[in-house]
Amino acid sequence: MWPPHFRAFVEQHRLAGAETEIPVSDDLSGLGALIGLYDEAAAREEAFEFYLGLVVKEDGFVPIGQDLTGSGDPYFINTRDDSPGPVYRIYHDSMADRSYNSVDAIVTVLESYEKLLNYVGT
Repeated sequence: MWPPHFRAFVEQHRLAGAETEIPVSDDLSGLGALIGLYDEAAAREEAFEFYLGLVVKEDGFVPIGQDLTGSGDPYFINTRDDSPGPVYRIYHDSMADRSYNSVDAIVTVLESYEKLLNYVGT
């Protein structure tokens, strides 16, 4: 489900199940983030069994983590981005149907998923 480069990154750094806290000052969306990183089985479940993942996977988004603050806004990478691509937050409440407005629904949190390493366990 994950692209090979991201799978290797998660395995190499043992990130499955890790928590990352990105401060407001480092989150490109300006909100801050508390992310519970998925293992690949949880990512697959989000992509194939839950509404948000079902919709955005058609646009290349694959889930990498859940919001631990309770907002329900999952985190994604996009298979169409060059490696190591950005981390995105997709606002659950901005998606009413399959014809969502990506400008309103999707924001960039980190310019590279490799930057997650700066926040693991913080």
